[in-house]
Amino acid sequence: MSQAAAEARRRVVIVGAGFGGLSAAKRLAKTPLDVTVVDQHNYHLFQPLLYQVATASLSAADIASPIRGILRNADNVKVILATVSGVDVARREVLAEGRRITFDDLIIATGAEHAYFGNEWAEFLPGLKTVDDATYIRRRILLAFEHAETEPDADERRRLLNFVVVGGGPTGVEMAGSIADLANRALASNFRVIDPRTARVILVEAAPRLLTLFDPPLSEAARRSLEQLGVEVRLRAGVTGCDGGGVSIGAERIEARTVIWAAGVKATPAAEWLGAEHDRAGRVKVEPDLSVPRHPNVFVIGDAALMLGANGKPMPGDAGVAKQQGKYVAKLLIARDKSKTFPPFRYRHLGSIAAVGRKSAIVQIHWLKLSGLPGWLVWSVAHIYYLIGFRNRAIVAMNWVWNYLTLQRGTRLITGVTGSRDMTGCVPLPAAVKVDGAVLPCAADPDARAQ
Repeated sequence: MSQAAAEARRRVVIVGAGFGGLSAAKRLAKTPLDVTVVDQHNYHLFQPLLYQVATASLSAADIASPIRGILRNADNVKVILATVSGVDVARREVLAEGRRITFDDLIIATGAEHAYFGNEWAEFLPGLKTVDDATYIRRRILLAFEHAETEPDADERRRLLNFVVVGGGPTGVEMAGSIADLANRALASNFRVIDPRTARVILVEAAPRLLTLFDPPLSEAARRSLEQLGVEVRLRAGVTGCDGGGVSIGAERIEARTVIWAAGVKATPAAEWLGAEHDRAGRVKVEPDLSVPRHPNVFVIGDAALMLGANGKPMPGDAGVAKQQGKYVAKLLIARDKSKTFPPFRYRHLGSIAAVGRKSAIVQIHWLKLSGLPGWLVWSVAHIYYLIGFRNRAIVAMNWVWNYLTLQRGTRLITGVTGSRDMTGCVPLPAAVKVDGAVLPCAADPDARAQ
């Protein structure tokens, strides 16, 4: 190819290699467009199964694949490992760690991050969005049982064996059910002093029912399944306070050393980069073709975009929406490169699914509504299908079959700490540091936090 021909090719930059960004990159492979994918990680992560990493069912490698490996046969696609800090729309440049990456068309697919509704709870309420989040939560959960085994103080032992999950959406329901399964089955016979089955798992949701995206009968089926696992479901209950010793729900105090946040997310700062109009959650308001108003060559997709569906409500922030939007924008750019027009984006809702423990799930796909074991089978097939790469699919399938038949977990390793650390990943506190029976959080250990 001559230099003039190379310069004439349109340059497409994709920021983020999640479901939306990767779908766009794969669709643009082997096209007459130069594509650059920029991501702060070198892997694509299957986020819907992060909770299984956090509860020691799967390892992180089972649900992640290297981006370069996925796109290895796409000669026109380049991958850059860097953290994006801004976009210069006027100069058509993406700013990433001192680099200026020039584009003709830009696709922003940066996803979402934790949101605490203005509260300073991040230190005490870890969320679940990244591999680091999952391994940190796994460490917290497993250390809770380990420290309870040797804790002489009954009050502190009770606090260690209390687990609170805040948020009754899919992530919260799946986390609570999986922690209960871990305590009641996988760890039940592993300890000599404590009985893990005495662990108390509490799911807190401010709404009047769980899983509000589902029809009420399925939400009720999910609640019953969780309660059969021993999970305490608290509805119409909002968290009003949180510290190193537990959470407050209204006037009630629940002492717990492990509290997990699954109640809110916000978009990454795409709107700030673009100076674009956005909603309270930071999602960029986009045109029917997913472009940013006044910038027809800049697109925002996935969790970072705000687009209303046929029902007049914002499209859900799930993998299905992101994948469809990524493919749509890629097809639109291919059509534009051929000087052809392309219709507006139309979302096809494929259904909603959520797991509730080891052998139960709820499924709502148009007229099909399932719960219990039939729902779990559909849920399993759907998740295995969407995993990237045959190796990952085979490993996850084998792990699930093994766990189901033997009641064992695949990975129960405590990593990222040196020696014995307390529940915040810090050096253990002296016994005297207690106030009114509550153990105060210790100062952060930067080495442990960085793991």
